[in-house]
Amino acid sequence: MFVNFVQFPKVKDGKDAEFRRWFADSNRAYASHPGFIRRILLQPREEGGNYAALVEHESHETFMAMHTSETQAELRKRVQPLLDGNPLPVFYDAVIG
Repeated sequence: MFVNFVQFPKVKDGKDAEFRRWFADSNRAYASHPGFIRRILLQPREEGGNYAALVEHESHETFMAMHTSETQAELRKRVQPLLDGNPLPVFYDAVIG
């Protein structure tokens, strides 16, 4: 299994509900891509923290096919105006589970 952990930058003031709608919409869009397992939005427990996401895919190859798709390009255009900066991804391969 391939895992992508994404640290989102600050969501712009007044855009939190729209960001959450975008995340839910993007989950539905990504679910149709081969190899997609799940994608979870994580809310920080501390005040002033930023959202993060956990993305699970069958393999690095299936993730990259999704990540370089037209679906991803369109979704990225929709989320950029909601964020103060760019998401920071970190990639992992599951070794024990």
